Order: sequence, then C-alpha cells, then structure tokens
Amino acid sequence: MKALVIYDSVFGNTGQIALAIGGALGTPDEAGIIQVSKLSAEPWKGMDLLVVGSPTRGFRPTDALAEFLKSLPPESLNGIRVAAFDTRLAVEDIDSSAVRFIVKTGGYAAKPIAERLKKAGGDLIVPPEGFFVQDTEGPLKEGELQRAADWAKSILAAG
Repeated sequence: MKALVIYDSVFGNTGQIALAIGGALGTPDEAGIIQVSKLSAEPWKGMDLLVVGSPTRGFRPTDALAEFLKSLPPESLNGIRVAAFDTRLAVEDIDSSAVRFIVKTGGYAAKPIAERLKKAGGDLIVPPEGFFVQDTEGPLKEGELQRAADWAKSILAAG
C-alpha cells in the first residue's frame, strides 16, 4: 500500500503528529509525509491512502491547507481512501465560556478537511480525528503521539 500524509503546521505540533501517523503507516517508501507548502503537482497520484491534517485555526484549517483543499478538482481523489486529522485545544481546556460555545458549534479543522476530501471523490474510511495540545502553541498533551500512531494503525485496519 502506498500512503501520503499532507499536513500544515504552525508551531510544530501538527508536524509531529503527521510524522507519528506516517511512521505507523509504513516505511518512508510506503508512506510519504509532506508539508502542504512543499507540494508539487498532484503527489497523491498512484496513492492508495491520503491522510490530511492541520492545526485548528479559527475553527478551521490553516489558510495554506484550505487553499490546497479548494484546489482539488472534482473526482481527483476517486479510488483513494482518505482520512483527516487536526490538532486542537480540548473544550475543557478553554477558559472562556463564549469560546467554548463557539467551538462546540463551529467545531475544529478535521471535519471540514474530511468534507473537502470527500467532495474531491475520496473515500473517507475513518471518522476525522483530533489530537490535543496543552496550549495554543503546544506542546502536545502527553500520549498524543502514541494515540496518533494507534489511529494510523486503525486506518490500516479499516482499509
């Protein structure tokens, strides 16, 4: 199986998660990992699995990742299994009740990433997943790298 993990990262946390996911999906020959700013033309061609992730910024993915997702032509991911993830603050870690309410209604980045991947023809094989940071700039909460690797293994099992 050939897999590709495309991600964006602001403070490095999402990059760490992407590396954990890619490492659990296979060797570097089997599972590529690339930051969205370094993409060349359609690197997902010939892939069996595409995993895409972003930090949650204003309840959505980063601008760079959102632009990438918007640029995906319809049906460009036909026949490719897809999965989506984000990094985020846990609702219980948000001090402001107003922001907690907005997060509960507005959500996180993984769901809109998954929707865009499906819109481009991808076959979403697991629900979107979120990995937790301790604060806006991180670090990741303890155990999240292992949880990311375990999630990647669940993707393999689902595929």
